[in-house]
Amino acid sequence: MAILVLGGAGYIGSHTVYELIDRGEEVVVADNLETGHIEAVHPKAKFYQGDIRDRAFVDKVFEECKIDAVIHFAANSLVGESMTNPLKYYDNNLCGTKVLLESMVAHRIDKIVFSSTAATYGEPKNIPIMESDSTHPTNCYGETKLSMEKMFKWTGRAHGLRYVSLRYFNACGAHESGEIGEAHAPETHLIPLILQVPNGKREAITIFGDDYQTPDGTCIRDYIHVTDLAMAHILAVQYLRDGNISNIFNLGNGVGFSVKEVIETARKVTGHPIPAVISERRAGDPARLIASSEKARQVLGWNPQHDDLEKIIASAWKWHKNHPNGFEKK
Repeated sequence: MAILVLGGAGYIGSHTVYELIDRGEEVVVADNLETGHIEAVHPKAKFYQGDIRDRAFVDKVFEECKIDAVIHFAANSLVGESMTNPLKYYDNNLCGTKVLLESMVAHRIDKIVFSSTAATYGEPKNIPIMESDSTHPTNCYGETKLSMEKMFKWTGRAHGLRYVSLRYFNACGAHESGEIGEAHAPETHLIPLILQVPNGKREAITIFGDDYQTPDGTCIRDYIHVTDLAMAHILAVQYLRDGNISNIFNLGNGVGFSVKEVIETARKVTGHPIPAVISERRAGDPARLIASSEKARQVLGWNPQHDDLEKIIASAWKWHKNHPNGFEKK
């Protein structure tokens, strides 16, 4: 029996596929390559190019492969774009998931692990954020992810589907082999943006606000190494295989690092001065976003192995230095 990884040519999806195959799992990848990269697909994975909004395509995958469980990364995920083009997010994230679930029910596949987001919480009232905290998304991206979670819940009640939803913050770093890493266009994540400076892609990194109520005035965020995130998805599949009930887990380091701390660590790792420019705050940026992952540690047995910021950035730098244009040839 195989595990179907939707969006397995994307950043977190491809790292999850690598970890699954390292553990002897049979893996099928489905990706429309809108934002994914065929070069990121593990050579031992069976690959299908297609869109989960296409019921015939999804049915074909389920009919040709014996699928035990699904890991779902196939969603658009840019917060800014979701606010200017919300219907794109409803179409892909919600309509795509609806079609997927219809096909899963028809083929009696009853286990799914979902890549969710801390954006489901909106502006946090408590730090660290707990799974029991209220969910009031402040952007369309978070709203669609929360709606997807609810789709799993109600489908589960009607058809016996069991799901695990993993809500996490800033994925970062790259595979230890240096074969795959982060490659987005446009890039919106802090660490790869910082590393564009020593790579000669930009003159300086912009800090959006240095007057927050934090020790150094800059925003504090949770940064989780992509391989640790991948392991959480694998543990979640095993949790469902063991017959456990549907559940939701936060994935975070529980500490958080400020923007200035991340930049300073990148300077140390790269040996480059990395000039920083202070700009105005961005609307809607909370001062602190830190998740409690105690539940994931206790229930799933998740134990992050790459929680040192210097090592996280070093793994990212190894990838970006050797792949300044992502998966494109130099």
